[in-house]
Amino acid sequence: MSDLKTTFAGLNLKNPIIISSSGLTNSPEKNKKLAEAGAGAIVLKSLFEEQIALEATQMKDSVYYPEGGDYLVAALHHHKVSEYLRLIKESKAVCNIPIIASINCYSDSEWVNFSKAIEEAGADALEINILALQSDNRYTYGSFEQRHIDILKHVKQHINIPVIMKLGHNLTNPVALINQLYANGAAGVVLFNRFYQPDIDIDKMEQVGGQVFSNGSELSESLRWIGIASSVVEGMSYAASGGVHTPKDVVKTILAGASAVEVCSTIYKKGNESIRPMLDFIASWMNDKGFERISQFKGKLKVKDIQGVNTFERTQFLRYYGTKE
Repeated sequence: MSDLKTTFAGLNLKNPIIISSSGLTNSPEKNKKLAEAGAGAIVLKSLFEEQIALEATQMKDSVYYPEGGDYLVAALHHHKVSEYLRLIKESKAVCNIPIIASINCYSDSEWVNFSKAIEEAGADALEINILALQSDNRYTYGSFEQRHIDILKHVKQHINIPVIMKLGHNLTNPVALINQLYANGAAGVVLFNRFYQPDIDIDKMEQVGGQVFSNGSELSESLRWIGIASSVVEGMSYAASGGVHTPKDVVKTILAGASAVEVCSTIYKKGNESIRPMLDFIASWMNDKGFERISQFKGKLKVKDIQGVNTFERTQFLRYYGTKE
């Protein structure tokens, strides 16, 4: 029998399917059903620093007296954090799998201090998302990457549970950043966070939202960088996110060097009942290939030569385009 157990960021998972932070994971009731459907771990709906800051600013601007505005802002922060801590506690009470808290932050501020409360509420790990476009023409090269490191170091001062960094794909060299995150105590990285997809309605001549859900073609970026990074920063734990829609996608990411995957869009589209067939396929594939454990094939197709023309990227590039007339 195939054993689907895996270890990601120091967490022991019964299988590599992690439900990504989304509206799917914003209540204990939903999380209980996901756990019962076979999920290996759950990342709770993120608490957004930027959203809280925006609401606080709007609230403060609407109050005539500065002291009154400050009081309401403090009350808002307390309310949002209290709600989130309740989500952690209640989800832990009804789920028998790891519950990973998630915060989405854009600054290294005192706001991240509440990570200690997240640990005390019972979260098994904390996933940090730092998702922002760097579009200022006065931007200092490397400052965005340094922000990741500073926030990680700040959070690590307050908690002992594993810290997972979920990265966006707008990085010049993800490997160099992953190496620094590992050196500063990150237990795992998730590649990659998905940006909001903008579009334009040419009839109404206005900006609109694009595709909410990912598609299978987006997986290639995760495969590329997990395949490369896992060869260089071997001590780091990796998970893929974005474009994981089929059981084959899960197998691909593990072959590239990942320990787990985060899924979201496919659950929205096909429901919780899509988890079990994915697990059945992975087990069947492992049996066919003679693998008893995930560890036996994890990373078998990662980069073999990072110093020269590596087997994962440049060699395949030359082979692909060399056949096109």
